Amino acid sequence: METWAQQEVGHAQLGDQRLTKRLVRLVTDLSQQPQASVPQACGDWAATKAAYRFWDHEQVTPEGIRAAHRHSTVQRLAGQETVLAIQDTTSLSLSAHRAMTGLGPIDSHQTPGLLVHSVLAVTAQGVPLGLLHQQVWARDPAQRGKKKKRHSLPISEKESYRWLQSLQATQQAVPAGTHIVTIADREADIYDLFAMPRAKSMDLLIRASADRNVSQDQETEKLWQRVQATPVQGTMTIHLEHRPGQREREVTLAVRWASVTLRPSPHDAIALHPVREPIHLMAVLAQEVPETRPDPDTRQEETNPPDLLSWMLLTSLPVETFDQAAQCVRWYRCRWVIERYHLVLKSGCRIEELQVETAGRLERALATYGIVAWRLLWLTYEARQTPEASCEVLLQPYEWQALYAQIHQSTTVPLTPPTLREATHWIAQLGGFLARTSDGEPGVQTLWRGLRRLEDVAGMWLLLHPVSSAFTYG
Repeated sequence: METWAQQEVGHAQLGDQRLTKRLVRLVTDLSQQPQASVPQACGDWAATKAAYRFWDHEQVTPEGIRAAHRHSTVQRLAGQETVLAIQDTTSLSLSAHRAMTGLGPIDSHQTPGLLVHSVLAVTAQGVPLGLLHQQVWARDPAQRGKKKKRHSLPISEKESYRWLQSLQATQQAVPAGTHIVTIADREADIYDLFAMPRAKSMDLLIRASADRNVSQDQETEKLWQRVQATPVQGTMTIHLEHRPGQREREVTLAVRWASVTLRPSPHDAIALHPVREPIHLMAVLAQEVPETRPDPDTRQEETNPPDLLSWMLLTSLPVETFDQAAQCVRWYRCRWVIERYHLVLKSGCRIEELQVETAGRLERALATYGIVAWRLLWLTYEARQTPEASCEVLLQPYEWQALYAQIHQSTTVPLTPPTLREATHWIAQLGGFLARTSDGEPGVQTLWRGLRRLEDVAGMWLLLHPVSSAFTYG
């Protein structure tokens, strides 16, 4: 029976089957101990040396690794009526690796590092399916202080061109006819992105940044003015997950929308295409409704602090009904998944702590760890979306048997595998999850800690209960 790593990247075309086998071994080892150092994850010095040689091999390219994962990702798209292609950029801070070559500044403090722009395919319900595209680059230190001059450059020579490149790569990767909705934050509010030719099956859902002129007949009406002049069409409630600086909470949103016409402004980058016609879109505004509560002294109502959620979304999707507008809001909420993906890469897989000598080697390692990060994230969201599925979509029989025995302190295991929800809760308990009623569903951090412990537990189980031998079932 193939392991998940063999199914995921066992078909990689790296020019030598031995390299493909090494990739499968690396992905397997790193996924079992994502937080561990490479030597700890690989288990011995020979395997560790093989890992570093793999990332240094001239035949191994980051794109070759990503292509294998992308192939498996596209297969997972089958049967999905709509797929969300979420774009986002993150930076890798490598200030602890001053000797590493090929880096560039990532901020105004000249911190050395790399920039990473990813496109993550996600189901309409928010379950990550895998990466469709990824770009990695280092800024040129010589360009520091030339921000004003960059305004006059064609967009193809600017960093913002990454949004257009990723849109094109998404279109090339996804089978024709699949409905793809590209989702991005305010950095992607670029006229040329909206103007870029795309397939009829592709739509955009971008959070607005600029308060643009949007009237078809005059130049004075602005985006926010236009939409806020329309009446609220209804309210909806969404769940916001915990994130740095924000607590987990339920949010009630008032929703309104309007048709708008985007025109290029003098501040837009020089166009990739010379013809710059007005673009007709729908704008959906979702604004948090302030909670009210009685004041104990005056018994009057007071509102929350003014930092309320407000999303202005520009979309090519049809918006004629409240349900269509609410769908746009729910899909945009899924953008948080790619931020979680980058968080897992940096905090879970510790990609910024890898001891490699060049940016090229780091990018190969990033492509490898990217698969591990997706797998961890997929587990978290899949368990919430299909809790009653068999845990064997994740675990080998000996793994769930060992897990059951450890949690229940029993050598008697059931004949049928537990559900995915049960198994992920048990794995999370190994990672410190208390599983109290008020604790909700386990997060990524407790799951990756639990998976690390599960490897030891399962290894001991195999020693005591070889696969070929019989043991007691309940």
